[in-house]
Amino acid sequence: MTSSLEPSSTFGSPDSGARVWRWRFEDSSGAEVTPEGAGEEVVGGAAGGFPSQSDAESWIGEVWRDLLEEGVDQVTLFEADRQVYGPMSLHGAG
Repeated sequence: MTSSLEPSSTFGSPDSGARVWRWRFEDSSGAEVTPEGAGEEVVGGAAGGFPSQSDAESWIGEVWRDLLEEGVDQVTLFEADRQVYGPMSLHGAG
C-alpha cells in the first residue's frame, strides 16, 4: 500500500454535541466490509468518526486506492445515522 488507512491528524473524536461523520465500506454487491488495514474508528464505529464532512471527504480522497486494494468497491457517507450520499464507487475515482 502506498499510504496508511490510519486517519490523518485531522481525525479525532468530536467534541460533545459535534456531528459525527463516518464512511461505510461496501463490496460491489453493497455488503458491508471491513478493510484489513482499518481500525474500528476508521470504519466509523462507536469509537469515533470525523468531525466534519470536509474531513471525511478529504480522508477518502487520500486513501481510496488503498481501500480498493483492501477489497472495498464503494463507500457511503453518514452523518451520525443519516445517510448523506452513496454508495459511491471507488473504481475510476482518480
